[in-house]
Amino acid sequence: MRKRHLVVLLIIFSIISLFLGSKSIGIADVLSGNKESIHLMLVSRVPRLVSILVAGMGMSICGIIMQQISQNKFVSPTTGATIDSAKLGIVVAMIIFPSASIMQKTIISFIFALIGTFIFMTFIRKLKFKNVIFVPLVGIMCGNIIGSMTTFLGYRFDIIQNVNSWMEGNFSMILKGNYELVYLSIPLMLVAVLYANKFTVAGMGEDFAINLGVNYKSVVNVGLIIVALVTVCVIITAGNIPYIGLIVPNIVSLYKGDDVNKIIWDTALFGALFVLVCDIVSRILIYPYEISVGLTVGVIGSITFLIMLFRRNSYAS
Repeated sequence: MRKRHLVVLLIIFSIISLFLGSKSIGIADVLSGNKESIHLMLVSRVPRLVSILVAGMGMSICGIIMQQISQNKFVSPTTGATIDSAKLGIVVAMIIFPSASIMQKTIISFIFALIGTFIFMTFIRKLKFKNVIFVPLVGIMCGNIIGSMTTFLGYRFDIIQNVNSWMEGNFSMILKGNYELVYLSIPLMLVAVLYANKFTVAGMGEDFAINLGVNYKSVVNVGLIIVALVTVCVIITAGNIPYIGLIVPNIVSLYKGDDVNKIIWDTALFGALFVLVCDIVSRILIYPYEISVGLTVGVIGSITFLIMLFRRNSYAS
């Protein structure tokens, strides 16, 4: 699928998203200048759409970066302990600084996400057995250990309900004034675009990158910072939306190859479209109520992940 096709589909589904909701709004209402309809658009529908698009793009680009620097197609913020570490950081911030601002929680969560991802990357470099399936499974196990710590702290300090409500991927609560943090992901994505060629070279191995004059460690560090900060911004804005960084880059690479410079925009657009469609499905399944988009993405993502695992196994045998 070409970029222009993705753009056209993105525009179509964006319009559907803007006019879909428990409160019915028609195009005529907006064009006629109906104040209530325009107010609802600006306060709720537009912020929600922007958050969906940026979250989908950001997490998809994070997936490309992690897959390149880990040299594994199944590593992502979901399978690389990044999301779980960010959650732990948010819980620690809620315990130690209960009156902390969103920015303070973001900084603490970012530190935890960066440390957790760095530890995972260091760990897999030292693994002697680097099977393409074994590595992400190790990441999932590490994430589960970190998640257990998060749950324990939630129960220990009686904030488990706050933790669960915060972490559940959901765009329904996004309103004007509480989503703007996600804008921080935009310059980070632009940095990722500028580093696209370097991420491709880094994906060929440290020795190869050094021979080509690329500062391998610097590229990896930049990549980890982008992944950690974008992940934190998305989690704090909309909660946990799993598997985007895993399945979207893999689907795009099937048709476009593995050159990051060539596929990064396709991946970003497809990621935004994927999350947008999942959000629309979540809103119409039990209309006028809606289910968590994290649940919808999780079901589709886990099934796709299993298909990719079995497909990889069949090729390997």
